[in-house]
Amino acid sequence: MSLTRIAIASLFASATLMLGSAASAQSSSYTPGTVWTFSHIKVEPGQFENYMDFLAKTWKKSNEFGMKEGTVVSYHVFSVNNPREGEPDLILAIEAKDYMNNADQQALQKKFEAFMAMDQRKMDQAGGERKVMRKLAGSMELQELKLK
Repeated sequence: MSLTRIAIASLFASATLMLGSAASAQSSSYTPGTVWTFSHIKVEPGQFENYMDFLAKTWKKSNEFGMKEGTVVSYHVFSVNNPREGEPDLILAIEAKDYMNNADQQALQKKFEAFMAMDQRKMDQAGGERKVMRKLAGSMELQELKLK
């Protein structure tokens, strides 16, 4: 088969796949669901209770605010049982209703700053102060796909 025929066959196959994808997108077997953020936390030695106190007070308060505003659906703290080398001690999970556009994010940020009585600069500073308690070992964002 010549190079031209291979190229044409390849283009035809790509076009067929694209048409097939467009047709299947119209009759998809799923719908997009909520958005989940998972933060992997490595707690520093001797700081577990202090960090749990922070989660029970400030982190919970901020997520309750999100639930009241209708952006957070649920939030969870998971303990990693018997973590292996490099794995986190805790996973913090936040389930959001949907992605937010920039204008909505900025409006919510202003409300949140007023609610917490802290501006972004103070929140950043407080985050740095928690460094003695924990290390953010990674994060992941997922979107649920609900099967029909």
